[in-house]
Amino acid sequence: MPLHHAVLALLTRRPNHGYELKARFEEAVGPQWGGLNIGHLYQILERLVRDGYVSRSQVTQTDRPDKNLYTLTEAGEAELRSWATTAWVRVGGFRDELFLKLLGAVALGPQALATLIESQRQTYLSELAGLAQQRRAHADEPLVAVLIDAAIAHTKADLGLLDSAAQRLGPLATAQSAQASEDSPAQVRGDTDEAGGHGGMREDRTESA
Repeated sequence: MPLHHAVLALLTRRPNHGYELKARFEEAVGPQWGGLNIGHLYQILERLVRDGYVSRSQVTQTDRPDKNLYTLTEAGEAELRSWATTAWVRVGGFRDELFLKLLGAVALGPQALATLIESQRQTYLSELAGLAQQRRAHADEPLVAVLIDAAIAHTKADLGLLDSAAQRLGPLATAQSAQASEDSPAQVRGDTDEAGGHGGMREDRTESA
């Protein structure tokens, strides 16, 4: 529940209401994570209240509707400490649509593979340029800068993966393309031979008659 725990972390400083938490989350993590849907946030808060990690109180306002104020409980702080001080372990494997695209390109042959790799390379280079601009813009925001640095490192690793893919998958794409070319004429010849065989049998029956 990473977002649940992030909300607990934001509440360690002071109680907040929903829209304040949304703004503080987006300010804390910066543009790389993306915005936080307010409806989803209220679902998270509802669950945290139900689990006893957060308490809810109502604040009366004279000029606008009353608002709910959320406060971290002792149980919530203990849960946050347990989560935040243990290592993160990837579960469910490493999934990226690029691997499925490589599967498709290999099946289509070496030209398709080369086209995909070059197109993807240009995309990553463009992403790196944009990330460099973000890094300069958020140089004085340590947490945001760390997240951007992670995105830069990940994108650079993806660029290296493309070189590996070209080297490892190029021969496979060539072999599959050659095999497909061999299979197609063989199928045509088989169909022709079968048709010719039927014709010969008809001629034999005619001559016998």
